[in-house]
Amino acid sequence: MARKRILITGAAGFLGSHLCDRFIKEDFQVIGMDNLITGDLRNIEHLFKLENFEFYNHDVSKFVYVAGNLDYILHFASPASPIDYLKIPIQTLKVGSLGIHNLLGLARSKKSRLLIASTSEVYGDPTVNPQPEEYWGNVNPVGPRGVYDEAKRFQEAITMAYHTFHGLETRIVRIFNTYGPRMRLNDGRVLPAFIGQALRGEDLTIFGDGSQTRSFCYVDDLVEGIYRLLFSDYVQPMNIGNPDEITIKEFCEEIIKLTGAKQKVVYNELPTDDPKQRRPDIIKAKAILGWEPKVNRAEGLKITYEYFKSLSEHEIKHKDFTYYNNK
Repeated sequence: MARKRILITGAAGFLGSHLCDRFIKEDFQVIGMDNLITGDLRNIEHLFKLENFEFYNHDVSKFVYVAGNLDYILHFASPASPIDYLKIPIQTLKVGSLGIHNLLGLARSKKSRLLIASTSEVYGDPTVNPQPEEYWGNVNPVGPRGVYDEAKRFQEAITMAYHTFHGLETRIVRIFNTYGPRMRLNDGRVLPAFIGQALRGEDLTIFGDGSQTRSFCYVDDLVEGIYRLLFSDYVQPMNIGNPDEITIKEFCEEIIKLTGAKQKVVYNELPTDDPKQRRPDIIKAKAILGWEPKVNRAEGLKITYEYFKSLSEHEIKHKDFTYYNNK
């Protein structure tokens, strides 16, 4: 029997590359697509020798064509860290608008099921905690984070419109803070920033007083949740994340203990629109998908730290960003 074919955009990125691995393992014919604006071919170079993997260097904000049948599409092409969408705001908006429009058109022509990667950032700086899918959010559309938040909110809206108007098979996953191997050490997110500072012997920087919270999900758990959602019958947005909430200050202490860092902790001003709380309500994921995270933070952090330690000295020392405690 012929393999099912799946297109994964953002394939060379952190999450996209892990999804490529999962669908290769499940014996799919995987077509990876990425324009490498933030992705890295090293994340998928181990797949190039396989007969059931192919890669296209392409920007999905431009017309997307894939020959032959296509059973599934996963849209994970988007800058996803503060340094990225503050540095390339227009591209961030385009991939969440023109990009999704192109892929919806492709899915419609191929009769494919399309799953889009949305984000907990659609909730903005929330006024409720934990955040359930029914919460509409508290987002500043013209603030520095608006290019990412509103791109994802539009992406959800147009995806649901295609589902309702055209009867397209769609799924929407709202991804909360995720970590693991293949994260970029210099992408501005709190976990790699803390570990990078520890490895470089720099002071660890907390923005605000450290009382803001995040909830970190290991990448393997996230991929399992996405896999189950794709093959479920659920069409409304669904949170996938780990509800184990921790303050940034407590998390910094965990990183110091993990890395043995001797540096001091310094405090800087909190960035504009930084979310004070971030914790997923995963009642729906548990009930509908039978999913909940399995990897505890201590175990996941140890694996992630070993990955970062294995990077070259240049990769560890190179930094061209200001990081924020917001991802």
